[in-house]
Amino acid sequence: MPIKSYLVHPILGKKEELMTALKGFGQCEVLPAENQNVLVLVTDTQDEKEEEILKEKIEALSSLKLLALVSGFNTPQ
Repeated sequence: MPIKSYLVHPILGKKEELMTALKGFGQCEVLPAENQNVLVLVTDTQDEKEEEILKEKIEALSSLKLLALVSGFNTPQ
């Protein structure tokens, strides 16, 4: 099971919109930074294929400016 963490930079003024969209994906946990225009995103998917599909959905969001992978690892099933 891949678990990955990202720093997510929204388009200026779209932080809340992006956070709402990310929370709509079942495999995501979103934490907003209090003093910066950035979100921390943790994804937990069943396999690499599901992770790649989720990443493509996230990258298609119009309120997203930049998605930066911070850490990732796989746990045995």
